Amino acid sequence: MKKYKILIVEDEVIVALDIKDELEILGYEVIDLVTNHTNALKTVQNELPDLIIMDINLKNSKDGIETAKAILQIQYIPIIYLTAYTDDITIEKASNTNPVGYITKPFKNDDLRISLRLAFSKLSIKTKDIKIKERLLHIGLDYYINLDNYNVYYKNILLKLSKNEICLLKLLVSARGNIVTFNQIEYEVWPDYPVSNNSLRNLVHRLRCKFDYKLIKNVHGIGFNLTMPK
Repeated sequence: MKKYKILIVEDEVIVALDIKDELEILGYEVIDLVTNHTNALKTVQNELPDLIIMDINLKNSKDGIETAKAILQIQYIPIIYLTAYTDDITIEKASNTNPVGYITKPFKNDDLRISLRLAFSKLSIKTKDIKIKERLLHIGLDYYINLDNYNVYYKNILLKLSKNEICLLKLLVSARGNIVTFNQIEYEVWPDYPVSNNSLRNLVHRLRCKFDYKLIKNVHGIGFNLTMPK
């Protein structure tokens, strides 16, 4: 059976060590203990953990939710949040990064064990269609793009895009949230002949209909941009 690699992001060292000890008893491999945003990103880039246990409230650092967003820009890695805060605002912000679980502090070892079993159970189903090691870019909500082949997934569902829709999507992703003008779209999608404004707008409309509509924003009179998570 695969020995899953787990990264712990927790600024309370005693808590982190307790979690590490329990994970190792359960048969998991802890690849690193880090206390802040910067070191979490370094470990993700160097080690590619299978799962991250992330404290939401990281002192003297960007918080766990911002850290999760940055990690999802590099690679899709499932995250279980640790939190002492259960208010609606915190939970809603955390939910936007699509975590596979939450553990409320203070927690018992059974809470950790059950959360991990449920998380890896979800992932074993999900990875029938999406391999964890694919280079996935989170573009918002539950939408991900494989940057190697531009397959687009909603959760674990592969969306079907036409050749022109994929070309437009590449433009929007490459712009990283900046505006892609009407002229840029026309030149890249139809390089050999001019097209009408209706054809261009119909293409954008078809692509928007395959996503949550608010992910692709119409900038009046100029073009469009992808409202990717920051």
